[in-house]
Amino acid sequence: MTQPIQTPITGREELGDLSRPEQALAQFYRGLNGRDLALLAENWEPSDDAAMDNPLGGIARGWPAIRALYERLFASDGRLSVEFHDYTIHESDSLFYAVGRERGRFERSPVGLDLAIRTTRIFRRVGSRWRQVHHHGSIEDPARLGAYRQAVSPAPR
Repeated sequence: MTQPIQTPITGREELGDLSRPEQALAQFYRGLNGRDLALLAENWEPSDDAAMDNPLGGIARGWPAIRALYERLFASDGRLSVEFHDYTIHESDSLFYAVGRERGRFERSPVGLDLAIRTTRIFRRVGSRWRQVHHHGSIEDPARLGAYRQAVSPAPR
């Protein structure tokens, strides 16, 4: 059995060798925490094969739909910061997937929420590097999920 890796991935790691799964994950978290759409576009595979299923946006298929979800999140005045921890990485020649947990915080005055998300990310080898093709995240606590959805919703005008 694969043992969970205890060192969290935050996005603050040195990015060097994107042929390593940990580096591809670090690139993703740097883009997410830094609100960097260009970096996220580099991380995700820009094809119709890409799919994301998360607590806020439901299922998005294809990079344009996934990008739109990130654009909505980044356009808000809220701040999201997450790290990936308690995870395992399973790798073959052409695919790797990481299964673990995200912890973090979403803040949008006057609300601050601690987050706990079960997460799976799948990457496919494209040339000499990894590109993300799937993400699934879920929040187990219904009250926390409801509070997060409400906090992230656009403010009434």
